[in-house]
Amino acid sequence: MPLLDFFWSDLSFACMTPALAAWLPKSVLLLRDYDRRKFLSDLIAGVTVGLVALPLAMAFAIASGVSPQAGIYCAIVTGFLISALGGSKTQIGGPTGAFVVVVSGIIAKYGIEGLFTCTMMAGLLLLILGITGMGSAVKYFPRPVIIGFTNGIAILIASTQIRDFFGLRMESVPADFFHRMRAYGQSWHTLSSAATVLSLASLALMILCLKYAKRMPGAIVVTFGATIIVILLQVPVETIGTRFGGIPSGLPAFAIPRLHYNVLRQLLSPAFTVAMLGAIESLMSAVVSDRMSNDRHNPNVELIGQGVANIVSPLFGGLPATGAIARTATNIRSGAQSPIAGMIHALTLLCILLFAAPLVSYVPMAALAGILMVVAYNMGEWSEIPQLLKLTKTDISIWLVTFALTVFADLTVAVEAGMILAALLFISRVAATTTVSQVTDEYVEDGRMHILQDKDIPYYATIFRIHGPFLFGATDKISIVTENLHKLPPVVILRLRNMTALDATGLFALEEVARTLHASKRTLILCGAREQPAQLMHQGEFSEVVGPENICDNVQEALRRAEEVYERLEAKFVASKS
Repeated sequence: MPLLDFFWSDLSFACMTPALAAWLPKSVLLLRDYDRRKFLSDLIAGVTVGLVALPLAMAFAIASGVSPQAGIYCAIVTGFLISALGGSKTQIGGPTGAFVVVVSGIIAKYGIEGLFTCTMMAGLLLLILGITGMGSAVKYFPRPVIIGFTNGIAILIASTQIRDFFGLRMESVPADFFHRMRAYGQSWHTLSSAATVLSLASLALMILCLKYAKRMPGAIVVTFGATIIVILLQVPVETIGTRFGGIPSGLPAFAIPRLHYNVLRQLLSPAFTVAMLGAIESLMSAVVSDRMSNDRHNPNVELIGQGVANIVSPLFGGLPATGAIARTATNIRSGAQSPIAGMIHALTLLCILLFAAPLVSYVPMAALAGILMVVAYNMGEWSEIPQLLKLTKTDISIWLVTFALTVFADLTVAVEAGMILAALLFISRVAATTTVSQVTDEYVEDGRMHILQDKDIPYYATIFRIHGPFLFGATDKISIVTENLHKLPPVVILRLRNMTALDATGLFALEEVARTLHASKRTLILCGAREQPAQLMHQGEFSEVVGPENICDNVQEALRRAEEVYERLEAKFVASKS
């Protein structure tokens, strides 16, 4: 019998109304079928991801220019609230690498009080986005812009870790990239061989865990292993205790930041950047969570949870927070069944803070630097770049501009420029789809091959169509193809005759659908692509994903190809039986 049937009986009538159910957090929606078995799975996953989150929370805080405990406070408060109030089943919230650069910039300009105010403002913006149903608006960022952001942020995070990675003796690390690299060069003679060896060993161990023991959390292994080595061998490297004086036990006192109109006005632009980065990162993480856990998140409820968490976090001395892809993946791999695992992860961190804070002081800075180097590399989405370089010059130039502004200018400028580029790109692509041409006999005759009215669709195939430009902002609509995957026949035909334009984001969405169908042992056939989409698919080598034989000129040819595929499947089935 489910543990929470009594509690659910008071809520079930409300959930019967779809309109109200659409605004309930996943933690409430999943209570009805919650039982002891699921709780045990959540308990194991929550404790595991809590241990993984500890070094990451401290590392992100230190890289942002604040004390390590600020990262832990953030992970506890926001981790609990995002899981309790969000719209994702297994999302883990907390401080992430995406905020490192913007947080350090805000602190350098406005101080820690300014950061707390900015975080609360960003939380309010996220709350408004969720309440007004704008959770899906984040999709209006094209793929090249997002890749440019993540590439640039990854480079910046890695650059902030060079001091601790090599044990350089520096008073502070400059905020901008050029001065930071010059300062490293001037301090290179202070390199510590002990810190460098420890960092390289931590880096190697993280890579080995990722490659050969994916179920083993590398961050935990590195943190505990490096700490034990430093204590036992008395390795002369800087630790959290020597730099920050240790980690105080318990949460800090509740405090409301002082709000002044002039400061609020100045922080509006950085707050917008934090809110947009938080929305993008959290919804991207929620999509990853959906794929791994076979679920579907509610973007508006997720942003409401993120908004509340970011409003509350500064009240306890915490940083901005969002969905954390690496910790979410760890949570799912550890067996999480519901948002309860995320709440347990936060409580695990609270227990460490209350009962084991003195031990955290011995964690070496070099080990945290090694962990963050791997995190920076993993968040960079480097595998997307070769694919992007095959696309149009427009897509490549947008990626380069966003990447350059992120690294060499300012993240706020990069976000604003990315949005302007996205708007201009959308206008340009839509304008390019408008054509005026004379109807000729050849045009009428050519259309006969594409119409469906006189063609029979066999039981072993189904046809979906895309109508209009398939650009960023519209690509989520393709999910209708795979949302009832188990009901689909062996062959799925995607008719592109009326798809007037395609961009990098749309091509990526098509590739995701193709891979999903392939993983379910189904065949995807595309037909009737017009000149611009066909050209982009050729440049992006889309035929390697589905096979050149599954890209057809018209629907008639696609139906013939579907028949061939089905006959081959039948032959295999008969052969296996005999």
